[in-house]
Amino acid sequence: MLHLTVNCRAAIVLFVFAVFTSAAWSTCLGNRDSEKVVTIAVVPQLPRSVTYTKWAPLLEHVGQRTNLCFDLIIPETIPAFEKFLFNGQPDLAFANPYHAVVAKKRQGYVPLLMDSTTKLSGIVTVKADSPIYDIRQLQGKDVAFPSPNAFAASLLIRAELASKGIQIHPQYAKTHANSYRAVALGDVAAAGGVNITWQQEDAALRANLRILFETSSYAPHPLIAHPRVTPALRQSVVTTLMSMSSTQAEQKLLDGVQISHPTQANYQRDFAPLDKLNLQKFAVFDEN
Repeated sequence: MLHLTVNCRAAIVLFVFAVFTSAAWSTCLGNRDSEKVVTIAVVPQLPRSVTYTKWAPLLEHVGQRTNLCFDLIIPETIPAFEKFLFNGQPDLAFANPYHAVVAKKRQGYVPLLMDSTTKLSGIVTVKADSPIYDIRQLQGKDVAFPSPNAFAASLLIRAELASKGIQIHPQYAKTHANSYRAVALGDVAAAGGVNITWQQEDAALRANLRILFETSSYAPHPLIAHPRVTPALRQSVVTTLMSMSSTQAEQKLLDGVQISHPTQANYQRDFAPLDKLNLQKFAVFDEN
């Protein structure tokens, strides 16, 4: 019965999205009679339509179980997401690890949970038939990245290249998917991405590309909460997500949002070490 319920709700959510595809955020997902509305922002690694179809069914299910109403907000671009997050507007957010560090410093956001089995690493892709086989050959080349502050897909890679004296011309394509397609189309010599979004890409696209280089691995994207979110609400969401592996349907929902095996996150253990990477000199924030 649960399998049918989750799938039916997902179908309804997808239908709503098809009708209101231009909306910046969803209608209420979860318990529509709830007096508690929780805003949740998701970093747009993929096109907004794809991100919505992955997150909306999950939030519908979690909202029903926790008696909460979620407003899902997916900004157009990663910089727009950063401005929204760093101003402290969303109650919850699914953000990259560096976002978690900056959001902690600026607004006091705390990590709640993350996937326990996946580490995040940056990758540099080139066309399958590219003559480039060493990252030093990227010297002076155009390289696509999702945004200046994408953690593994941009900051880590640019820091690694700079440490080796490799100067490139970064081009920002707004999403991971756009970056991969830019190199596939021959618009740039290479593209930055992450191991997780790479595995989610179409097999046909991946067959036309190859991985040239991969960075070290770090804790993956966490779900984070603003300090105004009560401990009881935080725990309700965490407990529900961590219990969602009892059925195939629930596991599929978790897989879709990159939290296949949820575990509680700890800022000092998982994200504070990123400060030592000195990535701030490569970050570009729109303060307006």
